[in-house]
Amino acid sequence: METVTWRKARRSNDQGGECVEVANLRHGVGVRDSQDPDGPRILLAPVAFRALLADLKQR
Repeated sequence: METVTWRKARRSNDQGGECVEVANLRHGVGVRDSQDPDGPRILLAPVAFRALLADLKQR
């Protein structure tokens, strides 16, 4: 089983609200809510993760 190291996204903060953690995985990038680490997670292909970041930066 793959060992997963989660890290808080750079733009997340400790003020509550929307905090996201990401993990580099063998088959993509994992994303989860840092305030619910046992909750749902999504796995994105690297190209999909880059597209998501590009879209969010434009907002």
